[in-house]
Amino acid sequence: MTTSADGQAQLPGRRRVLAGGAVAALGVAAGVRHSARAADLPLLGTYDVVVIGAGAAGMTAALTAAKQGLSCVVVEKAPTFGGSAARSGAGIWIPNNPVILAAGVPDTPAKAAAYLSAVVGADVPADRQQSFLAHGPAMISFVMANSPLRFRWMEGYSDYYPELPGGLPNGRSIEPDQLDGNILGTELAHLNPPYLAVPSGMVVFSADYKWLDLAAVSVKGAAVATECLARGTKAALLGQKPLTMGQSLAAGLRAGLQSAQVPVWLNTPLTDLYVEGGAVTGAVVTRAGAAGLVRARRGVVVGSGGFEHNAAMRAQYQRQPIGTDWTVGAKENTGDGIQAGQRAGAALALMDDAWWGPAIPLPGDPYFCLAERTLPGGLLVNQAGSRFVNEAAPYSDVVHTMYDRNPAAPDIPAWLIVDQNYRNRYLFRDVLPTFTFPDAWYSSGAAYEAWTLDALATSIGVPAAALRTTVTRFNSLAANGKDPDFGRGDSAYDHYYTDPSVLPNSCLAPLWLAPYYAFRIVPGDLGTKGGMRTDARARVLRADGSVIPGLYAAGNASAAVMGHSYAGAGSTIGPAMTFGYVAALDLAGAL
Repeated sequence: MTTSADGQAQLPGRRRVLAGGAVAALGVAAGVRHSARAADLPLLGTYDVVVIGAGAAGMTAALTAAKQGLSCVVVEKAPTFGGSAARSGAGIWIPNNPVILAAGVPDTPAKAAAYLSAVVGADVPADRQQSFLAHGPAMISFVMANSPLRFRWMEGYSDYYPELPGGLPNGRSIEPDQLDGNILGTELAHLNPPYLAVPSGMVVFSADYKWLDLAAVSVKGAAVATECLARGTKAALLGQKPLTMGQSLAAGLRAGLQSAQVPVWLNTPLTDLYVEGGAVTGAVVTRAGAAGLVRARRGVVVGSGGFEHNAAMRAQYQRQPIGTDWTVGAKENTGDGIQAGQRAGAALALMDDAWWGPAIPLPGDPYFCLAERTLPGGLLVNQAGSRFVNEAAPYSDVVHTMYDRNPAAPDIPAWLIVDQNYRNRYLFRDVLPTFTFPDAWYSSGAAYEAWTLDALATSIGVPAAALRTTVTRFNSLAANGKDPDFGRGDSAYDHYYTDPSVLPNSCLAPLWLAPYYAFRIVPGDLGTKGGMRTDARARVLRADGSVIPGLYAAGNASAAVMGHSYAGAGSTIGPAMTFGYVAALDLAGAL
């Protein structure tokens, strides 16, 4: 078996092609029989639109459909709503949105189009790129008009490639403003919890974390920490249940659905799509332990997430080593919607890719590294004890490099090396500066500590002489403030999660104070980014490019409009919400 550029499995050879055709024919026949059986199932309801998944894509689609006068239901596999979006920092990348324009960000449609084209290249058709850019701002305005959600500009969070045409060093990303969870009443109990809990008694925005990391060494960092505590105190005095980041986003969309009287059925997994005469006209789901049919007069929108927790699919489509232990995506994301779409004839694309990022496989849950690999005083080495990448590069690029190099120069796992000076200065995950790491980090093999670099090298199984040479070289680069080896600090993006007090390059500082620490780094992800191929109207396509009537997809159930790249913070959620919005408008005949 080989894999195509878009990550689809290929079976070469005439005998295999014939065998594949026979299997496909059997599959079609089975699908016909299945549809016949599905028609005999109990009818759970008939709506204009059926939405699969109560994440950012699905809830935006449902809210839009309802406000277009269509009847709608959302069916959700999990016992909670919000999906991966609720777990996230909820950055939203939407060029020219009303929030950034009101803040004076110098964005224009021409800049945005040039930048997205430069980032994505030929991986995604131009009309899909343009659809995202054209409808994204209107989607944000719509959500603000029809839900309690408000948004803040993440000032300074650079586009990931600001040096490209149209890139903005000060960023285009926004995040949800603070929301009082009391607006949901008892439904708040069904909100999917965050990936990392906000420190007790504080109200923290995603943009605050870069300063909280520096609270021990920065006046501004200390001031931001004080402000976060003050927000928490005020909310407590007012009897509020303050929500920010993904919690705010998911709760705000859910509140919009409550107001629009859109039912959300939790604990209701999708079994299959219901197809009549070549068109998708409903969904077979399991509700209260029994199978049933939900009919859709106009169509079905699949927003059920990716396949990050489906080991078989990851093994089929993605490079090794891979598995389900390194992702922070919602555990219910097992590719159900993608597989159902494929059975209905959908073509798939980008299945080899994910929203990658270096992760530390801590006990319980992996930790997705952002600031820790970028702050001065740390470097990444491979199993040969050598640097291999710009540690401050966009996180997806770091993992792409790990996979690209791994067959010839093993980089999985890699190792993040820091010293005690680094530990004295910066927050690490949720461990305060100077505080010891949990014993479980060490016993699990995720972290190591030693008083010399040679001893550390022995512990992690890399050549001691190579590690010493690498650190000596890195220290000399840090002293000069330039990294000719990998360009760390050359891009404005590199400086977002860094320490402005470190000169001449806020990304670079030497390692000199024992003990030294090493953290195992593996290819983590926020979710997979491959799925059903869609057009500019979010309609699902067959392999020949024809549209499957009645079937739409958005979010990680669809192949990402970002292709193999990542334009900026929120390149997952921004397009997910936008194409959910587009799908509903198309179903309503409003595009």
